Amino acid sequence: MNDAEPEHQPTPEAPGADEYAVPAPPLIPFTETWEYELRFPRDPRGPAVARTTLKAVLGAHGLGEFTDRAELLTSELATNAVRYAPGPAIVLLRWTNPVLRVSVMDTCPVFPLPSAPDMPEAERGRGLLILDLLADDWGGCALGESLYGVGGKTVWFDLVLGGGDPPPGGGAGHGSGPLHPGPPVLAA
Repeated sequence: MNDAEPEHQPTPEAPGADEYAVPAPPLIPFTETWEYELRFPRDPRGPAVARTTLKAVLGAHGLGEFTDRAELLTSELATNAVRYAPGPAIVLLRWTNPVLRVSVMDTCPVFPLPSAPDMPEAERGRGLLILDLLADDWGGCALGESLYGVGGKTVWFDLVLGGGDPPPGGGAGHGSGPLHPGPPVLAA
């Protein structure tokens, strides 16, 4: 019987963590375009999560001047998505200096209708009025069915930094036209 321990080959040293580290990216300059997307389920907590995320993104990018208006408008649109759409919703934040566009996509193809002006005490139906009052521009379009069979709509609003004009190619909204009930028409 051999009581000697078997000989072991020395184990090679594992590479240091620094060898695999990817250098941190530089911060995106203020004037460059960026986009964040948040998908949330049809859950009453979704609009609060969307507001919290929106505040964090705007604060991180130095766009605090938009926070109050963006938070209220995003809350309106996200709440409608949870209340009326049968499925999940997506909030998309896109910065194209000097415009912040917030889009809310959901699985309900029915567009919100403005409340009647003679019903100011109504508890619901003021979302489009709030969009008209606080957004620099807004609109929407239908989403056709995708490969997964889900259609719906997108309602968006723009906030312009310093009240300047949006960049060329901005959408039409702010009450300047109806929400488009059909899919967007692409020029040939």
